[in-house]
Amino acid sequence: MPIIDNAVYRDGLRVATPASLEETFETRERHGGGFAWIGLYRPTDDELDAVQAEFGLHHLAVEDARKGHQRPKLERYGQTLFAVLKPARYLDDVEQVEFGELHVFVGPGFAITIRHAESPDLTRVRRRLEGTPELLARGPEAVLYAVIDEVVDEYGPVVSGLENDIDEIEQQLFDGDPAVTRRIYDLAAEVMDFQRATKPIVGILDALERGFEKYGVDLELQRYLRDADDHVLRIVDRGESFRQLLQNALAVHSTLVTQRQNDEMQRLTETSLRQSEEVKKISSWAAIIFAPTLIASIYGMNFRFMPELDSPLGYPLSLVGMAAFATALYVVFKRRNWM
Repeated sequence: MPIIDNAVYRDGLRVATPASLEETFETRERHGGGFAWIGLYRPTDDELDAVQAEFGLHHLAVEDARKGHQRPKLERYGQTLFAVLKPARYLDDVEQVEFGELHVFVGPGFAITIRHAESPDLTRVRRRLEGTPELLARGPEAVLYAVIDEVVDEYGPVVSGLENDIDEIEQQLFDGDPAVTRRIYDLAAEVMDFQRATKPIVGILDALERGFEKYGVDLELQRYLRDADDHVLRIVDRGESFRQLLQNALAVHSTLVTQRQNDEMQRLTETSLRQSEEVKKISSWAAIIFAPTLIASIYGMNFRFMPELDSPLGYPLSLVGMAAFATALYVVFKRRNWM
């Protein structure tokens, strides 16, 4: 249902809960001095047109709300403020950050919140404000500041989730998990999206603070704003530190991969050297054995006319020649450390 909650407030109290936008417009007129707070969830074009016509919203702001996918910003159209916020929540089951979009119109006699995602829980914001009538009595600006405060508060669990993910990545790095590279890149993208959502809020709050005197903003609302400003500055700092940590993790990962490759190359080189030494030894012994084998083969051919066949010294001379050749080769190979 597009209309999540719809109420008219006067002096900080809910005086009516209209069932439709048309009834809201009529009820608001009857309760002069109060304001309407309309909570919409992915409204239709007709509903946006009706709200625009009733409250005189600028067509550019309405077009932004209609299309969505806007960057966080704050714009003023006459007496109407238009804020775009990027709420976020951490999904534990998939270890990912989900980003939403929230539009807030605030003007004389009205506050309109338009959600394009499940987060944030504006029902909680409404209950909190209704529980403090003295704050709600300060008008539509109280709604804007309370919504900003809620969005900033919901960044807290996101920071904790990202911090836990980075701790896990550090463990994966030194465990040699091959999937860590992809996870670093994915988490770095989430951190960048988180920074795009949080950093502009600093500018939004600064712009609101600069308008305190000009627009006579209530002192209590100023305190709300400064409290939210403190929180968001800490969150922005954490986001920047996360980005630096991930850059360092990527550098460490690259170093570890290079080190492992070098270790593997060294191991292969050592293996190759050992194999080379074995080949030298085998070749040396093969050469030593080859000399006696050659002599024995020549005199084993059994030809009738061969020198030294009839000599009584032929046999001992062949044995001495075999031994001499083998010994000479052994000495040469030994001096060259082949054996």
